[in-house]
Amino acid sequence: MDSISVLIVDDSALMRNLVGRIIERTPGLVIADKAMNGQFALEKIPRCNPDIIVLDIEMPVMTGIEFLKERRKRGIDIPVIMLSSIAKEGSKVTMECLELGAADFVTKPSGPDSPDIAKVAERLTELLIGYGTKYASAKRKKPVSIPEPSHITDTYKDLHISPFASSVKPAAAPAPTTTTGGFTFTPQKKEAGVVTPLRQGGRIEIIAIGISTGGPNALREVFKDIDPNLAQPILVVQHMPAGFTEEFANSLNNICPLEVKEAKEGDLVTKGRILIAPGNKHIVVEKKPLATIVHLSDAEQRNGHRPSADVLFESVAKEFQNRALGVIMTGMGRDGAAQITEMRRQGAYTIGQDEESSIVYGMPRVAFEMGGVQKQYSLKQMANAINTIAKEHA
Repeated sequence: MDSISVLIVDDSALMRNLVGRIIERTPGLVIADKAMNGQFALEKIPRCNPDIIVLDIEMPVMTGIEFLKERRKRGIDIPVIMLSSIAKEGSKVTMECLELGAADFVTKPSGPDSPDIAKVAERLTELLIGYGTKYASAKRKKPVSIPEPSHITDTYKDLHISPFASSVKPAAAPAPTTTTGGFTFTPQKKEAGVVTPLRQGGRIEIIAIGISTGGPNALREVFKDIDPNLAQPILVVQHMPAGFTEEFANSLNNICPLEVKEAKEGDLVTKGRILIAPGNKHIVVEKKPLATIVHLSDAEQRNGHRPSADVLFESVAKEFQNRALGVIMTGMGRDGAAQITEMRRQGAYTIGQDEESSIVYGMPRVAFEMGGVQKQYSLKQMANAINTIAKEHA
């Protein structure tokens, strides 16, 4: 099996070792090299030829921001995953890193024995496999098959971290499984499921988007080209930690012709407004006689996530039935698949991101197989697809 090689860049020896141990214990990942700052990383890249980089932000000599600027100047296209602090200032700098071309980010654990280390390891390996596989396949000019993991036994035992919280499961009866390099996975099927809607599609009054791995840059791509005269409001669930979604919404607002903001309890759902679900809060809609508003919830995680795309889609299916557009995009796992299928059953219009342009073809694949997606589009086509469908059915 092909392996994804990772360059670790952090001035903390403790963090380099911790990230290194996570990588070493994940089948399909190997350490390309380690560097203590951005300057050393630039010097090592030609020699170690990594498929992906894990990059700290605050470092001596050359910071993460300075590295990203130099990376862009030199035309280096290796994807970069940022190690970010949870502090308020950390979220602002992290969004600046995304604007400079970083692929995604993960929050640093509070220590090697901290209770959050399991989630950090889970998220980091998800990003490394997703972005690394995509880049390595293009670099080697052949498919690099690192499947979405559904189980790894005792891989992280003495680190006290679990491997992955969620997995992709087949929509129908389980298919025969194959074990490769420690991963157990089911072969992907390509056939679309069939759902018979209860009613014909009506006038679209709301658009709901569910997205995860690969989402920050994918949403930037979509929202910069969204129709400034779009008649429908948009609600978005992007899997992202608490403390980052407000800055993320602000960064999208800078490039989007529509207003983008982090959703607050009781916010009005109105034309020309895009609401981003806050980290660690579910978001649902309620139709009232004079307006539609959003509610935020601390209810239990759904599919391992809060916010959950399934929670949003379920709410839209209930409140709007056939008067909605559901969009499911790149992401690991199956969050959103069941309830965008319910949206389709209620008569809503539904679209999904295609396999080739998805960083991880998990969520949209499961939805497609369940019959919850009428048509798939590439990321480059997605904004135009949303604009066209929304306008045709306004």
